[in-house]
Amino acid sequence: MFDMQLPWWEFIVRGAIIYCLLLLMVRISGRRTVGQFRPFDLLVVMLLSESVSNSLSGSDESISGGLIVAATLIALNTLVAEATARSGKLARMVDGTPVLLGRDGQIFHDARRSARVTEGDIQQALHEADCSLKDVQYIFLESDGSICILQKKQDPQVGGS
Repeated sequence: MFDMQLPWWEFIVRGAIIYCLLLLMVRISGRRTVGQFRPFDLLVVMLLSESVSNSLSGSDESISGGLIVAATLIALNTLVAEATARSGKLARMVDGTPVLLGRDGQIFHDARRSARVTEGDIQQALHEADCSLKDVQYIFLESDGSICILQKKQDPQVGGS
């Protein structure tokens, strides 16, 4: 139960390699992967975890090996969070930057397609913001995958009560 089939350090190396490669793959796959999950997005995440489980443990089923891998992943996640909090450049590399999808009531369809955002996603964001397209000042795809709608400022009514 506690006897490991691999040396302890190999669990750390395996965990670090898998963590870095998955971080890179998720980053390449785009913001919508980490943003609002759809059923098939959740399925991909579940299959990803299953597909790398043997790579992490090297078919070792010991409790000790599992705890070493878990501690390695948590430590790496903490290190990346600390590093991105201290370095704006690293934060932009890991998290990305917002993408302008529209301005002044116009949707930038090339940017939308490039970011793999559907028109339905934008319509849903407009609905949630209780805003019509003609009242939009900016539409952003945030680095977390959410869509942010900024409305035009309303002109104050001229004339007094």
